[in-house]
Amino acid sequence: MDLRQRIRTSQALELEPGSKAVVAGWVDRLRIVGKIAFVILRDLDGLLQVVVKKNQDPQLYEQVVELGQEDVVAFKGTMVESKASIGGKELVAEEMRLLAKAQKPLPIDPHDWEKTGLSKRLDWRFLDLRAPRNALIFRVTDEAVNALRDYYRGQGFVEVHTPKLVAEATEGGAEVFPVIYFDKNVFLAQSPQLYKQMMMAAGFERVFEVGPAYRAEKHHTTRHLTEFESVDIEMSFIEDHEDVMRMVERAVIHAIDRVRTRYGERIREYFNVELTTPRDVPRLTLREAHELLKKHGYTPSDPLDLDTEGEKKLGEIMQREYGAELFYVTEYGWEGRPFYTMKKPEDPRYTRSFDLIYRGLELVSGSQREHRPDVLAEQIREKGLKVENFEFYIRFFRYGMPPHGGAGLGLERFVAKLLELGNIREARLLPRDPERITP
Repeated sequence: MDLRQRIRTSQALELEPGSKAVVAGWVDRLRIVGKIAFVILRDLDGLLQVVVKKNQDPQLYEQVVELGQEDVVAFKGTMVESKASIGGKELVAEEMRLLAKAQKPLPIDPHDWEKTGLSKRLDWRFLDLRAPRNALIFRVTDEAVNALRDYYRGQGFVEVHTPKLVAEATEGGAEVFPVIYFDKNVFLAQSPQLYKQMMMAAGFERVFEVGPAYRAEKHHTTRHLTEFESVDIEMSFIEDHEDVMRMVERAVIHAIDRVRTRYGERIREYFNVELTTPRDVPRLTLREAHELLKKHGYTPSDPLDLDTEGEKKLGEIMQREYGAELFYVTEYGWEGRPFYTMKKPEDPRYTRSFDLIYRGLELVSGSQREHRPDVLAEQIREKGLKVENFEFYIRFFRYGMPPHGGAGLGLERFVAKLLELGNIREARLLPRDPERITP
């Protein structure tokens, strides 16, 4: 039996009855009924039933009945019709090749992942991901991030890759991870923000990046990670932040539609979630959002921002009363926004900024950036930062910087909300939080 002839289970199920096939994967289940052995074989695509009858091949039958759950095995045989089998067909085995034995007992059972705490599941993540439901999370992630990439490339964006070791905190503040870099102290990047803006000064006009970002936040919530994947864009020659908002919403809608088209049925089956593609994306200013929340009995804690509970309640109101799962809140207060955000000319307490909220969770944060170097230096001072530490950055703006803006999307948050996961850690392959640094 040659593994180079191996096909996936989904391909085997498409073969005409009587066709020969070589399949391989993990033993999902083994049943012995009388003198017939039924192996449910699992691979990345799904499941296939393999049948071995003792009266047809006693030696092969004895090999098969010794198999255990999660053993890795290959079969060669003939596809036949079977109404009782998965996909209406099964493989009648003629040969078997045992590729690897799984140690027993299993530390966790992929079938019973729901009965295992998330922390232990993450300790044994490679076994946890053998559950089709858990593997689907990362198929969805793959589809979503590539849909975003495809959309931005189609709009003239160039993908770039910026440093993750930086000399100064990108967003300011203390939420950075210090790193010993030879004889210097540097930081893990909180975002690619400063370098995206450098690309605007370089004349690239439209760039995007998919890469890790780091926040030293000692949160133990279901919505925070210390390392996450960020999908960032920056674009030049904008009139205001609305230009960025239109670009972002179209990309997100495109990604939702791609995921729904490819995986909608499986998402319904495994997560009991019905994906719909948004058509309209309403806009609320922060003040309008606060008024709406107060009308429904909730007063946000900060008049210039929107807290987590406020986002959640606003999402419920927008869904219930306006049928909007996806909507913007704009014009956040200056105090809560990064130094590079452009202030609202009519009222500098507020900014030309926005958050895109999906099902009650902030998905994207963005703004028009301040492109005037003298104003930018003053805003750095206002945030309590030292202008001299950002000299490398401000010089981007002294030699002709066009009006520009951008945004960053948290990929894990996006996937967590697409699937309505209870904890964002499920949407990260190997999550990092204040306690977890392995595996």
